[in-house]
Amino acid sequence: MADNMWQNSIETMPRDELKKLQSERLVAQVKRSYDNVECFRNRMDEVGLGPEDIKGIEDLHKLPFSYKKDLRDYYPYGLFAVPMSEVKRVHASSGTTGKRIVVGYTENDLEMWSDCFARMLTGIGATKDDIIQISFGYGLFTGGFGAHAGVEKIGATVVPMSAGNTALQIQTLIDFKVTILCCTPSYAMYLGEEIERMGVKDQLSLKAGIFGAEPWTEEMRSTIEEKLGIKAYDIYGLSEVMGPGVACECECQNGMHIWEDNFIVEIIDPDTGDVLPEGSTGELVFTSLTKEAFPVIRYRTRDICSLITEPCKCGRTHIKMHKPQGRSDDMLIIRGVNVFPSQIEEVLLKVAGSEVTPNYQIIVDRVNNTDTFEINVEMNEDLFTDEVKEIESIEKRITAQLRSTLGLGAKVRLVNPKSIERFEGKATRVIDKRKLV
Repeated sequence: MADNMWQNSIETMPRDELKKLQSERLVAQVKRSYDNVECFRNRMDEVGLGPEDIKGIEDLHKLPFSYKKDLRDYYPYGLFAVPMSEVKRVHASSGTTGKRIVVGYTENDLEMWSDCFARMLTGIGATKDDIIQISFGYGLFTGGFGAHAGVEKIGATVVPMSAGNTALQIQTLIDFKVTILCCTPSYAMYLGEEIERMGVKDQLSLKAGIFGAEPWTEEMRSTIEEKLGIKAYDIYGLSEVMGPGVACECECQNGMHIWEDNFIVEIIDPDTGDVLPEGSTGELVFTSLTKEAFPVIRYRTRDICSLITEPCKCGRTHIKMHKPQGRSDDMLIIRGVNVFPSQIEEVLLKVAGSEVTPNYQIIVDRVNNTDTFEINVEMNEDLFTDEVKEIESIEKRITAQLRSTLGLGAKVRLVNPKSIERFEGKATRVIDKRKLV
């Protein structure tokens, strides 16, 4: 399958050569960070480590972790490893939970980023003949620009729509004969609903979609594929490490390849920080090997997942990651039980199937010192009913399966179609009123 590779020699590099390259780059990155980043140097000094103590990837576990809090504590440029004269672009988070997270890129960083995204596009069969609509947000969010550069890299036509204006998005998909769509999965669902409502699905030229920036289930993938008539591919990334394209699916759709020439990945116990054995599920930790402006060493993502070490049929040798099942910092603890929103979505789509949509809202509160747990779920427009017995039957089925899956009871309420707010970016699924008390 070499035709579906952007950088064949790198993507199929033998594992022993790949690990040797990682070791060389890790040693250089640790030295760069120690010399130029005060936070990292202080952490190394605290544990009595110097750059000379790191000989290769076998010493990775000795290095201190870095955290999202560091980015806020050293806001805006305190974690940069190069002078601002070498920083060609900055991106930042929305800052909804505190100071914005600011990341920087040198010219080489931007080149590496576009190569990573180009690998993904080529891996799903994209060519210079494709017309690719990017409906990720542009601006300070990394999504739009990261995808944009990758599309230009492979020579395809880019349609830089950004997010919003759904009617224009759909008109553009049709008129410009767009073949590949890039956006969040929840927005893809919304576009699919509107296209269905308008009856224009047969006017689309779409063949594939690249969706990421928020968790989504396999059931949601199937729904998107059916509504848009495409193959839906998963992508993983985070601004702190690079942006979209850190990992992505190939045509085999059996996990997302992590580009190990640029990143080292570990799975750790989120409570103890210990590295877990191969095949374990735990917290994803990234070390950037080639980032110049904003290198991160052992960055704790809080994403919970596992890795796939078996060779991929596509021929790529880079390790793969399963879709994250949730985030340790987004995990809800309800009456002592750990609950991830993705678990709830999976139950809804498996149990109720076509009777409900993937649009739901979790509401957690505390009444008389006891947690309350409610889930509002939209009925499918085609099967909308006001028959009380039928509604109660569906609600009971979902409630029973949730109790079986989570070990926890919830009050499930079916609500009218289109009554839950739609989002053009990342969807807000959880309202935890306990945090407001």
